[in-house]
Amino acid sequence: MSKPLPCPKRCNVLLIGGGGREHALAWKLKQSPRLGRLWLTDPSNAGLARLGQPCPHKYDKKDTFRLARWCDKNDINLIVIGPEAPLAEGAADALADQRRLVFGPSRVAAQIEADKSFAKQLMRQAAIPTAEGRVFDHADSARQYIEAHDEPCVVKASGLAAGKGAIVCDTQAEALDALDRIMVKREFGEAGDEMIIEEKLVGQEVSVLALVDGRTIWLLDPAQDHKQVGEGDTGPNTGGMGAYCPTPVLDAETLETVQREVFVPTVDALRREGIEFRGVLYAGLMLTPGGPKVLEFNCRFGDPECQPLMARLQGDLVEILWSTAAGTLRDVEIDFDPRVACCVVLCSGGYPGSYEKGKLITGIEDAEALSDDKGLVIVHHAGTTINHNGELVTHGGRVLGVTALAGDLQSARDLANRACEKIHFEGAFYRHDIGDRVLVRCKA
Repeated sequence: MSKPLPCPKRCNVLLIGGGGREHALAWKLKQSPRLGRLWLTDPSNAGLARLGQPCPHKYDKKDTFRLARWCDKNDINLIVIGPEAPLAEGAADALADQRRLVFGPSRVAAQIEADKSFAKQLMRQAAIPTAEGRVFDHADSARQYIEAHDEPCVVKASGLAAGKGAIVCDTQAEALDALDRIMVKREFGEAGDEMIIEEKLVGQEVSVLALVDGRTIWLLDPAQDHKQVGEGDTGPNTGGMGAYCPTPVLDAETLETVQREVFVPTVDALRREGIEFRGVLYAGLMLTPGGPKVLEFNCRFGDPECQPLMARLQGDLVEILWSTAAGTLRDVEIDFDPRVACCVVLCSGGYPGSYEKGKLITGIEDAEALSDDKGLVIVHHAGTTINHNGELVTHGGRVLGVTALAGDLQSARDLANRACEKIHFEGAFYRHDIGDRVLVRCKA
């Protein structure tokens, strides 16, 4: 077996992706003393553009050869892949070679997110606790199943659906409507070629992310995401309205259970399939009365969980990502700031439905000026760009991730909300109640 590549003293990095997660990763990469030049495939994101240099080639699954040649010519040592779609398309396989590493799993390993049917079968074989469910590839058979089972369920598109493909249904009518949206109207495109109908689990949701180098598993501090668009967890699912880290809903003993009963058997099950997972393995869990159960797996950093994680991460991110990709994670120390980080997402009016782009954004500097010796405010760009007049404008549904770091969750949430009040664009809205699942319980 060949020796792992050592991390260069000056490591040139190419970052693939252009959202809030990638801005958070770039922000942390820039703090590394090992970083050489940072290149970006998606510099249209106005926040990212200030941190790195534009790569002349966007990632294109049909033309990875050109990007790989460019990496050769520009001495790229490490490629960091942020989004799930390139991973599912095999970007890591196409771009890695003997001279450079890729942070992110192979195409077959990324199936754990890209193919929920594959993930469900893997969990069954490894006896990993998860919701009972059935897979369907025809709408008629799924409809017959729903009509024969009149109880709450979750209907999921099996493929990638930008975090919006899981529909919680309390009635049979809602389940039938979800079926039509996924398999008949094809709202999620090819992601709806197959569909899963699962029992509805009840409890607190929590996100546990781990760095995995094929063998070593390093659990990061648990976070809690807020998917639904409305206050009080109401309305349709989104890509994520906010998250905080760490969350107290998962104590140390339960986290050990999650490592022992979820992460270790998952990595072992993949290895039995001949799949070595290297990258981020993300388990979305429901803490049920019967213990933690897996809702889904992702194969990358969550967005917006990445933002509070990067705000708290202590250490050299270049070295951490390199060691994960190289299979030497056991040699790295990872620690976190003891303070709590809370990210609140500012969205365009109409999101997660249709929305207008090009709205002028002001007030980011005022928001970040709220930072003091008690708290820190960081504004990450998710859906922004610079227009032809040189102005910062909206360019997506989720526009900005406003992250605050403070001594406790209440203080962090209050600071993040105050920062959001400083930022303005037409139609802007955000949830004021990130963290309420814990804070309300604590006040009761």
